[in-house]
Amino acid sequence: MTTPSNERGGRTIRSVEIAFSIIDVLQERGRVGVTELATELNHSKSTIHSHLRTLEAQEVLVQDDGKYRLSLRMLDMATQVREQVGNYDVIRDEVETLAEETGEIAQFGIEEHGKVMYLHKATGTQAVETASRVGTQQPMYSTSLGKTILAFLPEDRIDEVIEATTFAAKTHKTITSPGELREDLEMIHERGYGIDDEENFAGLRCVAAPVKNDDTVLGAISVTGPSSRFTDDVLHDELSESVQRAANVIEVNTKFS
Repeated sequence: MTTPSNERGGRTIRSVEIAFSIIDVLQERGRVGVTELATELNHSKSTIHSHLRTLEAQEVLVQDDGKYRLSLRMLDMATQVREQVGNYDVIRDEVETLAEETGEIAQFGIEEHGKVMYLHKATGTQAVETASRVGTQQPMYSTSLGKTILAFLPEDRIDEVIEATTFAAKTHKTITSPGELREDLEMIHERGYGIDDEENFAGLRCVAAPVKNDDTVLGAISVTGPSSRFTDDVLHDELSESVQRAANVIEVNTKFS
């Protein structure tokens, strides 16, 4: 069974959408039963059970005491995806070094489907924990990683991402219009790094630098911390230099496919 065309002009298969909805819930919640899944996803128990049995037969899920969880096969999938992004070891090491040197949260992200996806995250000794985690996504318009990547994409891709974006105020400082975002992107492109000034989470500020291969932006690396420590002087001096230095190291030592 198919559903109406999506924004890219293709058609989607309903059963595949249901299967991935199940995987999303299990990723978020761990072990979940048929009834709970049926209620949450608003499908009949028989529909959910059929999808669970299919996913179990494909060894994507494991049944444990009447509930289902993701199988360890997902780890192999994740490893294969991660290794497609050039030399992951270089990225990991530089993110870890940045977290150690600053004592804060350091992250590397790439753009997928008009959002920023987290590839690696490291936590420094004085870091304030954030909700982000590897494999999850955040909006481009409210994060320093996302805005920094977006600022260095080709103009047609920038237009495509912005046109597909539904702006929502995550805090009172969040950018909520295409015009305001474009102004910020121009500033980021000019100075070489992006700032999230409590735009995604109140009380947290972030600075990111792009990782490029010639004129192609491959991702961005960032450092995040509380606004009490991330003053304007620190953001635009010490930390902006730190993320740009880290980005340069990755550029020099990494080959992307």
